[in-house]
Amino acid sequence: MQLTAFTDLALRIVMRLAVLDEEDRSTTRALAAQLHVRPTHAAKVVTALQKLGLVETQRGRTGGLRLAAGAQEISVGFVVRELEGAGEVVECDGANPCPLRGGCRLRSALRQAQEAFFAALDPLTIADVTAAPTRRLLLSLTTGPPD
Repeated sequence: MQLTAFTDLALRIVMRLAVLDEEDRSTTRALAAQLHVRPTHAAKVVTALQKLGLVETQRGRTGGLRLAAGAQEISVGFVVRELEGAGEVVECDGANPCPLRGGCRLRSALRQAQEAFFAALDPLTIADVTAAPTRRLLLSLTTGPPD
C-alpha cells in the first residue's frame, strides 16, 4: 500500500512539530520550506491536522503552529486511517466496474492486507517515530534544497 502525498506530508509535519520545544512554534511557510513542499499544500495539510486535534494554531505576531497537548502519544495508525480514509485499496465498483467483482477473492485479500498495514502502525506513537536518531535529523532541517 502506498500513502498519498497528503498523508506523507501530514506525518512529516507532525514529526517536525513534535521535536520542537514546548514553547516554540513554527509557521506553515517555514515547515513547507524545511520539508521542501509548496506552502499551499502544507497549509491544506495543517488545516486537516488541526481538525484532527493534532496541531494547534495561533494567529498574530506571536502565533504559529505547535503540536497539540497529548499528540505525542497519538497512534501513527490512527493518523494514517483518518487521513487515508476507509476506502478500498482497489476500486471495484467505480465508473468502470470490474467484471470480476461478483466473485473475486482478491478484493477481500487486499482489504485484509490494508488492515494489516494499519495494524502494524497502530502500536507506534508520534513519540516513537521521532525518537533518536530521527529526532536529530528533524531538528537539523533547513530551508534550503536537499544536498
